[in-house]
Parts: sequence; C-alpha cells; structure tokens
Amino acid sequence: MTKLSKLQSLYLFISLFLFSFEFIGLFFLFLKKLKQKPTQISPNSQTQSFTPQTTGTPVSPSVTQPSLPQSKLIKTTFVEQAPQKNWDQPWQDACEEAALLTLDFYYKNQKPSEKQIVQSILSMIDYEKQQDFTKDVNLQQMARIAKNYLNYQTEIIDNPTIDQIKNYISQNIPIIIPANGKTLFKENKHFNDGGPYYHNLVILGYDDNNSQFTVHDVGTRHGAYFKYSYSLLMESIHDFPASGKKEDINLGHKKILIIFPSL
Repeated sequence: MTKLSKLQSLYLFISLFLFSFEFIGLFFLFLKKLKQKPTQISPNSQTQSFTPQTTGTPVSPSVTQPSLPQSKLIKTTFVEQAPQKNWDQPWQDACEEAALLTLDFYYKNQKPSEKQIVQSILSMIDYEKQQDFTKDVNLQQMARIAKNYLNYQTEIIDNPTIDQIKNYISQNIPIIIPANGKTLFKENKHFNDGGPYYHNLVILGYDDNNSQFTVHDVGTRHGAYFKYSYSLLMESIHDFPASGKKEDINLGHKKILIIFPSL
C-alpha cells in the first residue's frame, strides 16, 4: 500500500469515528428528552374564560351587569292617606291602601282627583273587610290585595339590600316598604306623636351623592318626594309583627314588596 493510500485510509477512519461519536451523542440527547415529564399546570393557575362581545372591547368576566346610575327618580301622583286632612278612622290607618294606590295610579298613568283617591281608599278597605283583614295589613296581605284586587304580579324580598332597591328603582319599578314610623321620625318631624309604630311608604328614587332615598311618604301632607338617608330608611324597615301588637314593630321581619304589571 502506498504512502498516499495509507493517509487516505487514516483520514477515512478518523472521519467515521468522529461521525459515529457525534451520532451517539445525539442519540443519548434524544433519549434524555424522551424521559423528561411534561410540565404540570397547577389547578389554581387556570385562567378565566369569557365570551367577547361582537363589537367593542370585551367585558371582564368579573362584570355581571352595567353599573347603576348615580341617581334616579320616578315621578308619579302623591296619594296621601288622609286626602281630606281628616285623621279619624279609617284614615288614621290607611297608609297601606295609600301606598298600594300610589303604585296603581303610577302603572295606569293616572292623575286622580281628591274625590277619586278618597273613593279608591274606601273601596279597598271594603275589600279588606271582606277578606277579614284587620285595619293593620301586613305585607303578605298587601301582596294579596295587589294580586287579587288590583290585578298585579307581586314579589316579597326578605332582608333587602340598598343595591337591590336601587336596581328596581333604576328599572322604573317603585317599591313599597313597611316601616317603624318612630324610626322615620328621626328625619321626618312632620309626623304627629313621634310617628306611628307601623307605617308604609313608597320608594321612588335614590341619590348616591347624598346617600338618600326619595319617597312618597303617604303619612303626612309634606310627604311628596321626601328624602330619607339610606341608613335610616334601611333601619326602619319592619313588617307588621306576628304578635299583632304595633309596639313590637322592631320584631317584624325586614321585607319589601315589589309590584309588577300583569302580562
């Protein structure tokens, strides 16, 4: 074998050796990657998903509804429980009827005369007597009157919140609340004798800037669009007590009455 052939053979041998060494290295690197476990995703690291809007910026999944306006006011006829300024019976205890009629006239878009209001209250009282109701009508009985006598749908909400009340008002739905009139007297000095133990009124609006509800307080002639603070009105809410004694008003459950037009 010539000297040149020996050099060529040596070069070929070295090339094959290096190629084999590189191939083996790559093979072991491949095996190492196969043995590695895929990265596990912690259950707590999952991201929330939401359906984007068809137009505009997608809404954050934490947002369930648009924010309510800072203030709202529903305007309607003021129905005083003693429209002729006569506070003898039955007018002394006619706040429930006046509150119900406030909503009735509102949904019917009526502006009744004083004579119509008087007759409407008396007719409702006659119906209540037929149902064997007492002169103090609790919220459940008021719901029955609204449904069976006035032909509305009703809903009673237990332990209402300010936001729940504001949500209904923002949709132009007034709210009837039963209340401790003695508590209301702290901000409404137009009541006689420190305010009634059991009272009813209608919430028509709210104002976040002043933290106040606007109501038709049917118990005084100055009650149209009267304003109570959020805190005081929420404190005052109490249904007529199960004991049947007005003096136990603070034992009455916290409830409000929602009335809707029948479909």
